[in-house]
Amino acid sequence: MPYRTQIFCFFALIFIGSPAFAQNLEFGLIAGGAGYMGDLNQSKPLKISGLSAGANVKVNFDPYWTLGLHYSYGKIKENDLHSDNEQFQKRGLNFKTALNEISLQVDFNFFEYFAGGGTKNFTPYIFAGIGGVWFNPIGKYQVAPDTEVSEYQLRFYRTEGQKEAYKNVALTVPYGVGFKVRLKDNWGLFSQIGYRTAYTDYLDDVSGRYAAPNLEVLNTPELLRIGQHLADPSGSGANLYGTQRGDLRKRDTYMFVGIGISYTFVSQKCYTF
Repeated sequence: MPYRTQIFCFFALIFIGSPAFAQNLEFGLIAGGAGYMGDLNQSKPLKISGLSAGANVKVNFDPYWTLGLHYSYGKIKENDLHSDNEQFQKRGLNFKTALNEISLQVDFNFFEYFAGGGTKNFTPYIFAGIGGVWFNPIGKYQVAPDTEVSEYQLRFYRTEGQKEAYKNVALTVPYGVGFKVRLKDNWGLFSQIGYRTAYTDYLDDVSGRYAAPNLEVLNTPELLRIGQHLADPSGSGANLYGTQRGDLRKRDTYMFVGIGISYTFVSQKCYTF
């Protein structure tokens, strides 16, 4: 079992194992899309570039406040060649990455809502939390016209001249809005959009300035050729050294949007409204 899944299961067992929590536990599944804003997409916060899915277990303290443990998975990608920005097209960078996120989130319902009770059958809500995200940006490069397009893990090619590969795990802060509807008995339907501020600027492998290749890493002609292209597909080489490769923002942002379904276990002693 992957260690990320083990962490999620560990905390889920804590939630389930507590008698106080087990009386009002809510389980949910959600699916939808994922997007990102960063150095390759600087102005389209609602652009979806891949699919997303997730699961959560929540504790409903009352009809207004909920604490949840969430696992979210999504895929994001961007390619300068498909941009409507001429400068980006000339730059020619591309990436894709899977996102694995585990987070604790607090929901606040605006109305007195609860899938197993409450006076309202629906409510808008907001949420915020804290968590961690695992990522691994991958770039495409065709070495020669008659060869297949290959994929490379960008962090290992030190595309901005780094001495060490940057970490591929980062703190993340989720926040967003949603809407819940009670369907029947303990079943609920919800939809939400949530952004995440990631405490890294390398979701897309782009952060600082163009730099000379790290020859300690790219120490063969083949590695050097691949690394130079991944760092600068435009082929401008030394003419760009020292100039900005991406934007000046120090953190990337990603987004999950989707529709989900939930089931709430309620004891007879809970929520006597």
